[in-house]
Amino acid sequence: MAIENTTVTDLWRDATAPAADRVRDLIPRMSVRQKVAQLYGVWVGADATSGQVAPFQHSSELPAADWSDVLRDGVGQLTRPFGTVPVDPVAGARAVANTQRDLAGADLGIPALVHEECLTGLGAWQATVYPSPLCWGASFDPELIRQVGERIGLTMRRLGVHQGLAPVLDVVRDLRWGRVEELIAEDPYLVGTLGAAYVQGLESTGIVATLKHFAGYSASRAGRNLAPVSIGPREMADVILPPFEMALRAGARSVMNSYSDNDGMPVAADSALLTDRLRGAYGFTGTVVSDYFAVVFLHRLHRTAGSKGHAAAQALAAGIDVELPTVDCFGAPLIAALEAGEVDIALVDRALERVLVQKCELGLLDADWSPEPPILSETDPRLDDEESRALARRLARRAIVLLRNENGALPLAPGKRLAVVGPRAHVADAAFGCYSFPRHIGVHHPDIALGIEARTVLEALQADPAGYQITYAQGCPVPDAESSVRLRAERGTPTNAMDDEALRVLGDQQIAEAVAAAREAEVCVAVLGDVSGLFGNGTSGEGCDASDLRLPGRQGELLEALLATGTPVVLVLLVGRPYELSRYADRLAAVVCGFLPGEEGANALADVLSGRVDPAGRLPVGFPAEGANQPSTYLSATLGLRSDVSTVDPTPLYPFGHGLSYNPAVWTDPVLPQGQTWPTDGTLRLAVTLHNDGTSPTSEVVQVYLHDPQAEVARPVQQLIAAPRVDLEPGTTRTVVIDLPADTTSYTGRAGRRIVEPGEVELWVGASSRDIRARLTARLAGPPREVGFDRAFKPQVGVIEG
Repeated sequence: MAIENTTVTDLWRDATAPAADRVRDLIPRMSVRQKVAQLYGVWVGADATSGQVAPFQHSSELPAADWSDVLRDGVGQLTRPFGTVPVDPVAGARAVANTQRDLAGADLGIPALVHEECLTGLGAWQATVYPSPLCWGASFDPELIRQVGERIGLTMRRLGVHQGLAPVLDVVRDLRWGRVEELIAEDPYLVGTLGAAYVQGLESTGIVATLKHFAGYSASRAGRNLAPVSIGPREMADVILPPFEMALRAGARSVMNSYSDNDGMPVAADSALLTDRLRGAYGFTGTVVSDYFAVVFLHRLHRTAGSKGHAAAQALAAGIDVELPTVDCFGAPLIAALEAGEVDIALVDRALERVLVQKCELGLLDADWSPEPPILSETDPRLDDEESRALARRLARRAIVLLRNENGALPLAPGKRLAVVGPRAHVADAAFGCYSFPRHIGVHHPDIALGIEARTVLEALQADPAGYQITYAQGCPVPDAESSVRLRAERGTPTNAMDDEALRVLGDQQIAEAVAAAREAEVCVAVLGDVSGLFGNGTSGEGCDASDLRLPGRQGELLEALLATGTPVVLVLLVGRPYELSRYADRLAAVVCGFLPGEEGANALADVLSGRVDPAGRLPVGFPAEGANQPSTYLSATLGLRSDVSTVDPTPLYPFGHGLSYNPAVWTDPVLPQGQTWPTDGTLRLAVTLHNDGTSPTSEVVQVYLHDPQAEVARPVQQLIAAPRVDLEPGTTRTVVIDLPADTTSYTGRAGRRIVEPGEVELWVGASSRDIRARLTARLAGPPREVGFDRAFKPQVGVIEG
């Protein structure tokens, strides 16, 4: 039912009036406490039993929210009512509706905005777990990612959720960082293209997309979470910021700050970034929400604020509008600072206006607003329905990358005797990322069922119609807090007396069992990888940084033992980051990589291993070569590549964009059909013809890299500027036509402004950053141009049949 505790003559309740006018009518009616209350969230149910899901969560000494105060003053947001503990979706929706009804019935009666995590699907029990963002990158398929964003948004709408804390648009800079699994790619164009597509899908359902982490977070020193960032303004402008610009252009309505300090300035207190650039240069009018506890970190960790009140003042002045996850600095400390005259009420009103305008846009201030979410009236309240599962499987299939395939080792012939071994082969959530509900929250509630159906790789191969004869052995454990706890529980040992020797003996025994199974098989399928988790409860994920890029635990030892049997070994990786495989690569029959491909990941892997589906993924991050544990990506200037002046060779084992096929497309030489002249204010047309002369469908990603032989500053030797995917049915020919805007050649010059320069450039066109099929020369002609936020980011692409 609709909530009507004010008369329709109140302008702020009039849905037909402009939002700005409604907010101007409402703000003068509000007390200082009511104003401030709209600037924070309340996190009900978060305690020690819910596990640590944010940095320093259980050492933050947060004041408990008094619900009578909440009803009296109101509240801006409800934090993760579905994503804090396992809750039945219908029961959770009913509880949220009751809370909203209470809020709407009190005094002014402003409902709360409800936010949830939604990176790999809605972070709620029983919700679909989609492939991780690295799989988005591997798909090179923005339309598919848009559909995933839309599907996630529709699920959120059903439950009465308004805002999703995704996508993550940080660009991979150091593979050791635990949060690499949450990122899309090491290339800003690819991150921005796919991130913008996700935003379009999510926002099309009315859900507010939140871009994070603005900006610089992924460049933390040595890949250590929350460590300081030491990058220059050019790297910030040309690598870190473009994905955010592209996603803002796609319609994102919220931004979350980075935890990091950039050259000593904490982002949460940086008005140059959060106000001057974001709102001034980019024209952003939405809300800026703090990452969890980021405001109090100004006081406790960065130490730029002498008190919580000063931290609130710094954050508000910088441009943060809402403190998440729960009331702290923006509560009593801010009230005290306002009363003492230490904070200008104008800063509160500035943030409040943005918050209330967004609530107007969401319909929360309308006179006929109803707290009842749609799921309460549905006959089928399932979150993980057939359509969602089918979409998850499509993306997983699209994202599986075939890295190596010697002598046609894959696909596996029907009826083969297989030894399926490895610590990730028979674990239901082995393909889930750290922001999936089972790995984020479910691990802290071991008595609660997974909530969704998810096959293991072993189960998927056992059920495969190819009729494989399978023997299974675990091989070794992956070192993480869970495996240690399980071992202690099995032995009846107190949890504070872990026996390292027992773990070693167990590992020896498991490796021996795997070796025995491999010797009796025709092919050994070794399923290795990561345990995704948070803050040390895994080998990948937030707070799970790596000191080196060797396979975690004893998995390298297991792989060596399997290779020594002489049985062909197909390595299947379920990982949150690339690992160093050089010491094994030449001896492996095949290598298949799934970057945590979600609940349908095992089925998708079986589809690819059996040959029913052609592997279509391309690497969004390169795999390092032996000993290459230093931060490095393909976006390097000349002296960042292999040279005679350094003993360290950063050349990757498998480069960015790499991916093999069972049935590769046949390329015709790329051409510039309208000539080589490229107006500095125009476009250049590139055409590439592809043919499928096989008997099964195939897919290719036409990767176009810019090479600028001479510029004002040192530039990357190559940088992706286009990457259309082309699907080909058997016997078909398609020509992809790419109109490249000159703006895609722009970079930040010596004066600190983004410029398009006249002169000669090269277009390197190929199937990966290393597999270049043609180098075409073009000349940018015309006057130099300065470009900004309104520049063209992407090419126009068309396909001609035949």
